[in-house]
Amino acid sequence: HVQLVVSGGGSVQAGGSLRLSCSASGDALGRYCMAWFRQFPGKEREEVAAVYSGGGSPWIRDSVKGRFTTSQDYAENRVHLQVTSLEPEDTAMYYCAAARSACYRGIYYTLWGQGTQVTVS
Repeated sequence: HVQLVVSGGGSVQAGGSLRLSCSASGDALGRYCMAWFRQFPGKEREEVAAVYSGGGSPWIRDSVKGRFTTSQDYAENRVHLQVTSLEPEDTAMYYCAAARSACYRGIYYTLWGQGTQVTVS
């Protein structure tokens, strides 16, 4: 039974940075397409990044490209989302998600972490 645990959110001032982490138990994340989503109040979740260890470059949403980056620590079975130059418009709940396959457009994520709040003032 795979579980994802998200950590690293918090409150920062505009221009600040945070490192979000998604840790997994129960299976090796290297077999999964790992994604990061965020959800603004009253809005649908939007995908901001996705990465697969088996090949291909990480995908980063255009609106955050240059400010958000992904990294992977498969020895520790976790992935990270580094968010920099934060803006108040980045205030949202951030989630990680996983699907046991390579990443592809329209992939359905079956596993979700609990989310971590990022607040930028």
